Amino acid sequence: MRSSTQYAAFFAATRLLSPSNALPAPQAGINSPDNIDIPTADPVGPPGATGSLRGPTSLLGFNPSIPEATSGTTDISPDDFQLPPGSLEDPDTGLYLDMSTVENPQPIRGGNGKVPTDPGPRNYAYDRINSDLFAPPGTDSGDAPNAVWPLGLSHNRHGLQGSGWARQQNVDELPVATAMAGVNMRLEPHAYRELHWHKANEWSLMLNGSARLTAVNEAGQTFVDDLTAGDVWFFPAGIPHSIQARDNGVEFLLVFDDGEFSEDETFLVSELFERNPKSVLAKNLRTDTSAFDNIPDGQLWIFPGTPEPADIEKQNETGPAGVIPQEQSYSYHFSQQAPYEVPGGTIKIIDTENFPIASNFAAALITIEPGAMREIHWHTKSDEWDYFLAGQARLTVFIAPQSSRTFDFHAGDVGYVPVPNAHYLENTGNETVVYLEVLQAPIYNDISVNQWLGLTPSQIVKDHLQLPDDVISKLPKTKPFLVPGNRDLTTTNFTEEAL
Repeated sequence: MRSSTQYAAFFAATRLLSPSNALPAPQAGINSPDNIDIPTADPVGPPGATGSLRGPTSLLGFNPSIPEATSGTTDISPDDFQLPPGSLEDPDTGLYLDMSTVENPQPIRGGNGKVPTDPGPRNYAYDRINSDLFAPPGTDSGDAPNAVWPLGLSHNRHGLQGSGWARQQNVDELPVATAMAGVNMRLEPHAYRELHWHKANEWSLMLNGSARLTAVNEAGQTFVDDLTAGDVWFFPAGIPHSIQARDNGVEFLLVFDDGEFSEDETFLVSELFERNPKSVLAKNLRTDTSAFDNIPDGQLWIFPGTPEPADIEKQNETGPAGVIPQEQSYSYHFSQQAPYEVPGGTIKIIDTENFPIASNFAAALITIEPGAMREIHWHTKSDEWDYFLAGQARLTVFIAPQSSRTFDFHAGDVGYVPVPNAHYLENTGNETVVYLEVLQAPIYNDISVNQWLGLTPSQIVKDHLQLPDDVISKLPKTKPFLVPGNRDLTTTNFTEEAL
């Protein structure tokens, strides 16, 4: 590990140019006509300040009177760093390099294990959790847009009186994510996300706790439901709704079908009333203007509320139009859906086949066991927006004609892959990966490389890829979704694990 002492030579060099040793400094004062547009041309600091803010022009270019550079070496001895398993393998093998516990990690993959090194300055924590960017596989090529954004780096806006918070990802944080944006929101017990509506469609996955939702559609039909962790809701653009946390509070993920969506541009009922004349409000609600003396001064957004009745029927307000029909319900109890199990993990799909109201949202909640991976695939109709609920993984995105880049993901990260770029997702940790794939499509869809090649005449596959006959003969004719692996991430032979 390199310390601040490594830069002693640099600071020593600067001392050679201290006021007592330096070449003459510029003599023009701050009031000199030559410096009329440079307000800091001469020392203007507090009492005791010494020296000049700028050096002399004699430092430009070669000058034999300037001392020869004496800074130390940039070399790092192999005794001063560790290499994770797999570092010395062929770079094109592209093994995952687990740098989480190694001392002074270096960007070494293949070669003699000694170069290249990074003397710093560095952020060691970022290097360790992004080893595929720090020491990329040899197969990475060309340029690719960033595909990962940790929500932990997003600004966290707090609600009133400690009632909750929200943070978001849109094109400001992840420019490639042009079709979708995400919000992570937390409400303390009984707190509200106030009555509101959006310009964009809103799809949500409950992460923790429970909440009560209410809404009214254009026909005057009403909706109320209690949701818990793992459930999903959807509100079309323009539909007004409220969210209130129940006794144990709630945390949820929101996905919007607009990459430029901002949580701060929501239509709020508090702002609606504050931004209209009180006389208009009185006329609209058939009352006196004094009724609005106590409306909120400023938006409520997230704020403390009174406890909701335990009996949901007490909040089941209906008019002549009645309730929203079940087939058009704004909620789906996804937590109760049994997963589809395959070797390597599980997958649950929700799209218009089982949640019709979400007309252009399709999603898959996927678990990947340690060592396993989401097979190489791509989507035909939509970009893919991802959110990681647990574990760690890596993804290589292939972009035609010859670019690829590998990214590392951890719980709380957002990922994004534009259509129709090919990619996989490999579990690189010791715990099960849980992540969400969201598409802008009525039906979940993908192309499996395994199935594609398995359903292509073997002669064509061999002419193109020169694969051995035994490999071609084992290609599956059904879609695996996931493929099993080995907890030992240095494993390179999976011959015995047929799909």
